[in-house]
Amino acid sequence: MRAHPSSSLTAMSSSRTVDIPADLDVRQTVRGAKLPVMVGPNGAWWSTRAPGGLGTLFLDRVRPDAVRGQAWGPGAEWLLEQLPALLGSCDDSSGFEPDGIVGRLWARSPHRLSRTDRPWDALVGAILGQKVQVSRATRSRRMIARRFGDPAPGPAQRRTTWILPSPETVADLAYHDLHPCGVERKRAATLIGVANEVRRLDPLWDRRPAEIRARLERIHGIGPWSSALVTAVAFGDPDAVPVGDFHVPNLVAWCLAGEPRATDERMLELLEPYRGHRWRVIRLAKNNGAAPRYGPRLSLTGDGLTRGG
Repeated sequence: MRAHPSSSLTAMSSSRTVDIPADLDVRQTVRGAKLPVMVGPNGAWWSTRAPGGLGTLFLDRVRPDAVRGQAWGPGAEWLLEQLPALLGSCDDSSGFEPDGIVGRLWARSPHRLSRTDRPWDALVGAILGQKVQVSRATRSRRMIARRFGDPAPGPAQRRTTWILPSPETVADLAYHDLHPCGVERKRAATLIGVANEVRRLDPLWDRRPAEIRARLERIHGIGPWSSALVTAVAFGDPDAVPVGDFHVPNLVAWCLAGEPRATDERMLELLEPYRGHRWRVIRLAKNNGAAPRYGPRLSLTGDGLTRGG
């Protein structure tokens, strides 16, 4: 376990202010796509392994039409450059003109699709989220970061935050290293395998999301659910569809057709008119509320059936 950076280093910070639409729902934008951004009552925090090094970003709304970002660590400059994209500046919703319930939800909840441009973070989150409840995946992620990662730079209140280990570090781990973090053999093998391959994937990240998803799904242990989450989180993919999810088909069917239960096939049928913006519609369906629950509940200790690969 590494020592935390000195207080003199963590005290150094830089900042920038970014203009945003006055009606933008910042909370939904930065957290709605399963982003690793911690939203609190007074702002949001993001710590990651940026291209320039470890960094922490704090953002808060200083005016209705402006968000201020303050960053610490060697990765601070990159995080501040990324701030507009994190706030959805790269999201293009042109051509998305829904009517009916989707149109009403779109008018009521104006948010953008964010992007982190950190595919390694998104891959770790997607792999750990396979076939377990969100709480278990989150706990495993935190334990892996604390055991094998690095402490996040920043002010005193962030000194209990740890950043995920690099792909190189994970590639040197074995199943017995990850098992105490609540990761069973299958997910451990996938995580280590992806860590070994991630450098070869670097040229992939500049391609279209559909190409990225297709290439990722050629990796053993990565299926449509995982690849969709990676492109949605890392690249703001508006058409990502996490096929194999336990809840999303029901959410979509309940919102679009008033049906409390649906298969993946029914979900894809209902989403087809929105092709090109299907992840956007899924996000709106989540805002509409969950479908009635009367199916089997998942165990907190078992592998469960929440998600596919």
